[in-house]
Amino acid sequence: MLDCLTMKTVVENLAMVRHRIEAACSKVGRDPAGVELVGVTKTVPVDRIREGVEAGLTILGENYIQEARRKKELLSDLPVSWHCIGHLQTNKAKFAVDCCDWVETLDRESLARELNRQAERTNRTIPVLIQVNIGGEETKSGISPEDLPAFFNMVSEFERLDIRGLMALPPFFDQPERARPYFRQLRELLDRLRQNAASPGKLSELSMGMSGDFEVAIEEGATLVRIGTALFGGRI
Repeated sequence: MLDCLTMKTVVENLAMVRHRIEAACSKVGRDPAGVELVGVTKTVPVDRIREGVEAGLTILGENYIQEARRKKELLSDLPVSWHCIGHLQTNKAKFAVDCCDWVETLDRESLARELNRQAERTNRTIPVLIQVNIGGEETKSGISPEDLPAFFNMVSEFERLDIRGLMALPPFFDQPERARPYFRQLRELLDRLRQNAASPGKLSELSMGMSGDFEVAIEEGATLVRIGTALFGGRI
């Protein structure tokens, strides 16, 4: 049985999500224009994705590169940016560079080297976010907060990788407020990187917050929120 969000149109869901983004921004005195919505399309049918883009979605996030390639081809007539938001295997870096505009999940040196090599092949400079394992969870990818400065310095040497900020998946909580310390920590980590970065102005992005906790993430500085269920409904 479809859940109530799935039964609603994506247009209705998108309007509600945007309203919630505006409310969260208002609460802390932020401009809603500083928060971009990434529509998470994992397992979402192409017709619902199209509905969202036609209603105003401009960024889509895919967890799996093969799925991103297929959907991008089917939606090639629409003006949309594709973000890789799932764990990326090094041997899939070529496909990620070919079909994604951003990679939000850079988490190891081997992947950085291969992304840089593939970007050189295509004469691209690819925007990336460094994924931080903010909760130290063994089941999640990401650089530890302690290793982040050294990793950032290493990746900064790759000419074809344009580091724009950080991304994280905090531990899951039924109560969104419990995720706040993790969102705050990610913001503080980015602030520290800016202090020693050659181009601190480029380090402007914090990708954090999903359907269950994005308002708290916005209050703590998120600039990209990755929304799937609240936008497209439950997976079917």
